[in-house]
Amino acid sequence: MNPDDSDRIKGKWKQIKGRIKEEWGDLRDDDLDEAEGHRDYLIGKVQERYGIGKDEAREQVEAFEHNL
Repeated sequence: MNPDDSDRIKGKWKQIKGRIKEEWGDLRDDDLDEAEGHRDYLIGKVQERYGIGKDEAREQVEAFEHNL
């Protein structure tokens, strides 16, 4: 993700947060509050909540970002 994407995500976090909850319903609100603008934290939480590997979690988050 380039820096422009990061700024765009931070600026629209409330909207994106809702879409993240649709994609990964097992993530809690406090997970998302902590993840705001921190991609690696979100990847770690997806990995933790869904019991998948880091590479798989990263691929899922990258695919999600691509579709924003």
